[in-house]
Amino acid sequence: MKAVTLNAYGGPDDLRYTELPDPKVAPGEVLIRVRAAGVNPVDWKHAEGRLDPLMHTGFPLVPGWDVAGVVERVGFDVEEYAPGDEVFGYVRKDTVKHGAYAQLVSAHVRMLARKPAALGWEQAAAVPLAGLTAYQAIKRVGVRAGDTVLVHAAAGGVGSLGVQIARSLGARVIGTASPRNHAFVRELGAEPVAYGPGLTDRVHRLAPEGVDAALDFAGGDAVDTSLRLLRRPERLASIVDSGAADKGGHYVWVRPDTADLTALAELADRGGLAVHVERTFPLAEAAEAWRLNAAGHTRGKLVLTVDQD
Repeated sequence: MKAVTLNAYGGPDDLRYTELPDPKVAPGEVLIRVRAAGVNPVDWKHAEGRLDPLMHTGFPLVPGWDVAGVVERVGFDVEEYAPGDEVFGYVRKDTVKHGAYAQLVSAHVRMLARKPAALGWEQAAAVPLAGLTAYQAIKRVGVRAGDTVLVHAAAGGVGSLGVQIARSLGARVIGTASPRNHAFVRELGAEPVAYGPGLTDRVHRLAPEGVDAALDFAGGDAVDTSLRLLRRPERLASIVDSGAADKGGHYVWVRPDTADLTALAELADRGGLAVHVERTFPLAEAAEAWRLNAAGHTRGKLVLTVDQD
């Protein structure tokens, strides 16, 4: 199979488009013929070695944790799927080596769900990591109908999905974004505010009594700003700042979860989850996708399309 690989920790210039043996398929796993793979900041951050203290990594490394594709075959004791089934998933294995930047990837069934019919391959591949991150952060702080929720980085990959998930629960959402993204944030169903100095005052003008919950998908001073606006610190979740837990909130690290993925798929099929793909790249151009992603100004998600020839 063709795949994008790294032979050691490095950056986009070290990526290679090459041939690898097809993956093995262990009991409880399926082999997926990849149609599209999502690009996430964790992909290039892991490639730089930033997660080395936390995760076992093997080389040559095939990056990528987001996948959408078709089941090619199933391993022993798999009853959930059959060849030909369309699936999507967050394929994060215990040892990071055989990822989704390839024509084929194996994945345990606990990492997968059936692809939402309402989404194309590129849109479906953009959902798993970002969607699960937002969904699990929202569950952690208990967002419910009638809440006013502050979402930092509301136009980004995680934030844009988080806004819609919170809205689907009946919450009012205030979302931080650069002015050029304010119209996009409104389309998602949130009230936009510009981030940067004076953010606390701008949010107070929209919500004089403060907010009920806050979701930090941005980093920087978002945790401290949120705590000045929140009524209860335990209703703060950050996916960036581990110090949030020391300040009474939660630090959330996304987990593969079939039930949560299925909930996102059902929301998409009900028309409640639009997925904005800013740009797609052929698999062989993964390096360029990484450079654009690292620049940090992407609206929604970047996705790699996988040619099977």
